[in-house]
Amino acid sequence: MQKLGKNHGGYFGETIDIHAVLRDCEVAAQAYGWTTEVFHEAGDFKWFAFHRSPLSTLNSQLSTRLYISAGIHGDEPAAPLAALKLLQQNQWPDDAEIFLLPCLNPIGYTRNSRENEDGIDLNRDYRHPQAACTRAHLAWLKRQPKFDLYLCLHEDWEAHGFYLYEQNPDGKNSRAQPMIDAVRNLCPIDHSEIIEGREAHGGIIHPNIVPAERPQWPEAVWLLVQKARQGYTLEAPSDFELPIRVNALVAAVNAAIRL
Repeated sequence: MQKLGKNHGGYFGETIDIHAVLRDCEVAAQAYGWTTEVFHEAGDFKWFAFHRSPLSTLNSQLSTRLYISAGIHGDEPAAPLAALKLLQQNQWPDDAEIFLLPCLNPIGYTRNSRENEDGIDLNRDYRHPQAACTRAHLAWLKRQPKFDLYLCLHEDWEAHGFYLYEQNPDGKNSRAQPMIDAVRNLCPIDHSEIIEGREAHGGIIHPNIVPAERPQWPEAVWLLVQKARQGYTLEAPSDFELPIRVNALVAAVNAAIRL
């Protein structure tokens, strides 16, 4: 697998029809019995939250309550496509409860832009939210129960391969290496020692984050502080073919939820 060499100073790869992708997500969710909530609208754009109740439980205890989000940056097309593929595959553990948000920045996808229509990077908007869609997302999140695990699906146009961030301050059973192992036969792993200015080992970054010291919070930091004590931000390498990136994200999610 070779890099395409398209991305110089930004993402210049494939784009997607986000309206079509979200319609397909809604169809797949309905076909498999998920409930659908629209928590924000702007023009003809809708922000969807899909919820799947567990199909069975063991001693009335849920094994995992999982939150998955995608599409917060409009120049990362693999993320909502991975959410769609996960819905269509429908290979979730029977005893898991899933909350899946397939696209947090649909207008950004019409512009092939990291930011929303007002130039706001939504993934820096979760401590002092400015965007209406961020405020709506936070209001939705606050109505939900605590999650056992969160997974935020992303791409990185500068990456040499797939990598991930792990937030696991309580030392729970790590899913990082199993996700890397699940991806490595589908997509190159970024083995750089420094990724995005942080020390990395075999495609895994353990960022030393003190939320109170950060003036801007990405979605993952808000989730760590408010909703879940373990989570991962998954980064597919944007300079590889789109199906490779989609399959990498899907494989990582499947590995995480089966542990």
